[in-house]
Amino acid sequence: MTTPIQQSPRRWWALLSLVPAVLAVGLDGTILSVALPTLGGELDATTGQLQWFVTAYALAFAAAMIPAGMLGDRWGRRRVLLGALGVFGIGSVACAAASGPTTFILARVVLGIGAAAILPMALAATPYLFTEEERPRALGVLMSVTMLGFPLGPLLGGWLLSNAWWGWVFLINVPVVAVALVAVRVLMPESRGARAGRIDLGGVALSATSLTVLSYGVIEAGDRGWTDARSVLLVLAGIALVAAFVWWQRRALEPLVDLRLFASRAFSGGAVVSTVVSFVMMGLLFTLPLYTQTVHGLDAEGSGVRLLPLIAGMLLTALPSGLLAKRIGQRATVAAGMVVLAVGLGWGATTGVGDGSWASAGWTVVCGAGLGLSLPTAMDAALGAVPADAEGVGSAVLQALRMVGSSFGAAILGSVLNAGYRGDLPTDAPSLRGLAPDLAAAARDSVVGASEIARSRGSADLLHAARSAFVHGMDLTLWVSSGLALAGAVLAVVALAGREPAPAVVGADSVHEHDPIG
Repeated sequence: MTTPIQQSPRRWWALLSLVPAVLAVGLDGTILSVALPTLGGELDATTGQLQWFVTAYALAFAAAMIPAGMLGDRWGRRRVLLGALGVFGIGSVACAAASGPTTFILARVVLGIGAAAILPMALAATPYLFTEEERPRALGVLMSVTMLGFPLGPLLGGWLLSNAWWGWVFLINVPVVAVALVAVRVLMPESRGARAGRIDLGGVALSATSLTVLSYGVIEAGDRGWTDARSVLLVLAGIALVAAFVWWQRRALEPLVDLRLFASRAFSGGAVVSTVVSFVMMGLLFTLPLYTQTVHGLDAEGSGVRLLPLIAGMLLTALPSGLLAKRIGQRATVAAGMVVLAVGLGWGATTGVGDGSWASAGWTVVCGAGLGLSLPTAMDAALGAVPADAEGVGSAVLQALRMVGSSFGAAILGSVLNAGYRGDLPTDAPSLRGLAPDLAAAARDSVVGASEIARSRGSADLLHAARSAFVHGMDLTLWVSSGLALAGAVLAVVALAGREPAPAVVGADSVHEHDPIG
């Protein structure tokens, strides 16, 4: 049944109010990487503290996501979104005002908590603003805007660091947040779930703890390697806590997440496939910036420009993906998108060390087109099965699964890249002869280290060997990613058997206050 909101032409203005909110989160996800060297000097931070600048945000994001979704369902999704934007703005100011590493890490935690509530609330807005036919297009807009942060972050951050005080890297969020606050307040209608029972405190604690421990374990494994005992124990502990969370949800009278939601083939299939897409996507997002910077010597700004074709390809297909899904079905659309993504990644895997820096534009556009077809449609399949009473929690669960998929993708595909690089640059490589053992080890450890050593010693042979080894590792990573994308296409055919009604959940009613666009 079409609601008055879904008939109002101003529903697209409501969607537009979400654009600056999700863009702020997308920008913050990449802008820090450009600023880390400057922050190390300005805040007198150690290497370990620099790592925590990144990790603190990720862990706070993981811990707060599902509880934030629950609060949106109970207190009102617009209200929680407005509060989250305020927290995000305060965190941005606190980052710029930090006087040392400790205060900066605490500010990053505040920033992560705000971001964790923004994305689920933005996703939860689409089911009541748009019909089934229009929802994939709306999701495509939100996903494209989020992805836009990947190239814009390095571009904007690099320019600010070159021309202004380093604190503006974070203060730039403030005007964006201010615009989002006004736009959401004026244009976004309020909605909330009808249930108002007890809060599942045990579920909140277990969801936050399990995602935090699991995310930290994956981050550590990506940094220390999958043979590191501490990292493996953290990952196993995180998995055990996830199992404990599931057990608790099965016995709780009023669970945080009603597990009957996963009985819906549309939700579970869409969630799994979108998680696979997020995993595979990291093969591209992890390797391409490193390729342009280490092999072609571009800075972060130039690397960001080389990611723009990805956004172009995504915009090309994300907006019309809903029409295609209506014609041929969600299953076929997602599977086709995964095949296109696999083709783009396979094309990228043929890259040679002598290819120009713009040679990646063609296959990057194809990858973006595949993402635009598959990701919004898979997410739409999942969100379409979420009861109106639990849109906030359902969106948060979907985002949490995607986040875990991205984390595992970065860690595992990063390991494939490192293995390919080191395998193509053996210990007895001619280019390493004559180097001190510690320098040779540093050169084999990463292409960044090898490039610095080669430039300092004026060794063209070492620089060429390191670049060739990196391209070999990148090609291997993209071949693996391409194979996983094809597996995802098969999974989409099996898991997405068509739309089905949302599972019957007690109290599955939603209260919508149509101010101001009813």
